Amino acid sequence: MAALISRWDRQQQRLRVQRGTNFARKLGLFSSRKKLFRFLLISLAIFAIAPPLYFHFSLRRFRQMQLRKCSWMSSPPLVCAHGGDSTKAFPNTMDAYRIALSSQADCIEIDVSRSSDGLLLALHDRDLQRLSGNTSSKVGYLSRKEIADLGSEHHQSLEFSDLNIPTIEDALRLVSGSVKQVILDAKVGPPLYEKGLAKDILSVDHVNNPQVQFCNPVFPPKFSMLLTTNSVDPTLVPILHSPVERTNCKNCVVWAKSDSLARELIRLSNDTMVGYIVMMDPSNGTRMQLLRMRGAGVVGVYHPLIDEKLVKILHERKKKVFAWTVDEESSMQKMLLERVDAGSRAQAARILSCAGNHSRDLSHL
Repeated sequence: MAALISRWDRQQQRLRVQRGTNFARKLGLFSSRKKLFRFLLISLAIFAIAPPLYFHFSLRRFRQMQLRKCSWMSSPPLVCAHGGDSTKAFPNTMDAYRIALSSQADCIEIDVSRSSDGLLLALHDRDLQRLSGNTSSKVGYLSRKEIADLGSEHHQSLEFSDLNIPTIEDALRLVSGSVKQVILDAKVGPPLYEKGLAKDILSVDHVNNPQVQFCNPVFPPKFSMLLTTNSVDPTLVPILHSPVERTNCKNCVVWAKSDSLARELIRLSNDTMVGYIVMMDPSNGTRMQLLRMRGAGVVGVYHPLIDEKLVKILHERKKKVFAWTVDEESSMQKMLLERVDAGSRAQAARILSCAGNHSRDLSHL
């Protein structure tokens, strides 16, 4: 009997163990199903939320990019016609300036060279060489009359009718009141180079020092006596001022590739903005130092060197960025996006067309 009871107990014990195992299996199966269900719910939630989030942030980034691309439209750069419009007239002639003005250019850049008789002319050595047919011609070695004679001699060989080279004073009188900005690009050349050039360009009142001897007088010979006398006729005082002052050019910017001339311009200038040039240094093939001149309000940068960082650095130092010389439409579009303050080009009408087309393209986005 005892053996029978013991065997029955063992059977009952095995049954209990078996039932517990089955229950655990059922519980584990139920738990795994619950986990699977939870996983499916979470996955569905992720699939439901992820696309809207992706498109939201993508659209936000897209809008930020478009705002950056369109930001120049709120303050578009000045369109500078270098030498006027030289595609339809000889550079730096009255015809070239008038065509640029009719194209509604915001700014005109005038090349400033000094003749052998001390006159400041709107002329570049490169253009003088076109007139003379001599690749070694320099403005500083010729008088205004000699340059005018060259224009008369080669009138028929060049396709332009107006080959009369104006003085800086005549050019400023024509353009300064019709544009937002005038850039005087001071050219340094032989035989005198920088000597006295800054004084000739800027508004310097020499009447306060009547004993001053001008190394390059820009006045007619009959007034040369005024330079060495102790008394000056007040009615002739305006003659002793520079072209910038005589024309009352309040929107003139004067810059030069010569740092010594630019520094002298800054030292002598009162209310005329002065700038310096940044380009590749021909001596070592590297970019010139970006921040190298205090007091300069404008930096003329060779356009391939311009990027967002460069513009930001100069703007933080309260310096305007003028790009030169922007010949390609793709380069002009890049300058618009980089937020330069002005772009200089010989074909002013083409720049205006490029800016207009770019703004229309962006407005459709």
